[in-house]
Amino acid sequence: METWDIASLDVQPHQPEVLRSDPEARVIAINLPAGERLQEHQVHERAGGCGFVAHFDPKQPHEVRATSDALLVLLLAPWPGEGHPSQR
Repeated sequence: METWDIASLDVQPHQPEVLRSDPEARVIAINLPAGERLQEHQVHERAGGCGFVAHFDPKQPHEVRATSDALLVLLLAPWPGEGHPSQR
């Protein structure tokens, strides 16, 4: 079993940290300062959201905007998803 105490992670802004990556999933922590955003984008995997758990279908466009300092943990599965640029 692998666990993370999200509140104690020291992730710097603009320096995402990959917490785990294997064929089943990738887990990424992102420090998103207030007023910044992850512009509209698509991932090739299923994705979870911030503050609560949200589920996005593969290739569904979405955007995340921080209204206050936020630490996001993205769960992307399977990793890499079908159509991901690393699969070319």
